[in-house]
Amino acid sequence: MVRIISPSMLSADFGHLDRETRMIDESAAQWVHIDVMDGVFVPNISFGFPVLKAIRKATEKFLDVHLMIIEPMKYAKRFAEAGAQLVTIHYEAVQDVRRALEEIRSYGVMAGVSIKPATPVSVLKELLDVADLVLIMSVEPGFGGQSFIEGSVEKARELRKMIETAGTNTLIEMDGGISAANSEMLFEAGCDALVAGSAVFGAPDPKAEILKILKTDTSI
Repeated sequence: MVRIISPSMLSADFGHLDRETRMIDESAAQWVHIDVMDGVFVPNISFGFPVLKAIRKATEKFLDVHLMIIEPMKYAKRFAEAGAQLVTIHYEAVQDVRRALEEIRSYGVMAGVSIKPATPVSVLKELLDVADLVLIMSVEPGFGGQSFIEGSVEKARELRKMIETAGTNTLIEMDGGISAANSEMLFEAGCDALVAGSAVFGAPDPKAEILKILKTDTSI
């Protein structure tokens, strides 16, 4: 099993976004997570294309873009063109999820599908062959700093079994309330990637905190 940390730029210091991005670029984190919110699908507004392009210039890390917006397929291609290497849409935001994932893949990037806390993982059973990644929201999407929803661990275990049964290479990512205190449990439950925002950017030493979340020896 791979262990990936994807720091969420939503928790970064927006006044020093270039500095924050370059810090992550120098860290052990493999991905950079970018939350795109429209104030409609979720009650918050965040990044757009110009910010994504700026982040792309400041790092060579894998860009993990999460679209928390209505009608995401109006913009998915533009995000891919702006530098996203993984474009994740919400199951709840599109009518034909399979078609949407296939279209995203046609852009030459990975396609992900995310589910809100109230949505069961069972809805994804017939989509695993076209989903490169499933993002389980372990808080209500929209704001950082929320407490982890405990039932999310069982969702990860259930999804891992579904993936093994389907025989696909679908990755499992979890986002919300992630820290060094619960990361080992989540990796053991079947997660491949963890999104950490406040735990990373709110730490005295973000780079060391990333190693702690990865459960890597910080003395190395």
